[in-house]
Amino acid sequence: QVQLIESGGGLVQAGGSLRLSCAASGRTFSSCNMGWFRQAPGKEREFVAAITWSGGRTYYADSVKGRFTISRDNAKNTVYLQLNSLKPEDTAVYYCAADMSFPIATAENKYDYWGQGTQVTVSS
Repeated sequence: QVQLIESGGGLVQAGGSLRLSCAASGRTFSSCNMGWFRQAPGKEREFVAAITWSGGRTYYADSVKGRFTISRDNAKNTVYLQLNSLKPEDTAVYYCAADMSFPIATAENKYDYWGQGTQVTVSS
């Protein structure tokens, strides 16, 4: 079992930055691939970024590549998402998720555990 709690969301102007955190509890965090997804109002949830259990490989959606950075600290049981150069279209609820299968996935149905989400709102 892995419990996930996101934090760090908020209201920011376009061009600004935020750092999202996802704190995990459970003994298996360090063996999980981790992902971030987001859901904008009226839209389906979409993949944002993922990182392997070791942190050695990362993957990004094209829409965030070069602006967002995913990282993790297994000693702190935490995964991060740094959001830079934010745009109004980045407004969404951001979720972190844990995937106990291999290889790493970008499809949400591959993820086993989900947090409650944190709201990110970008004003123009």
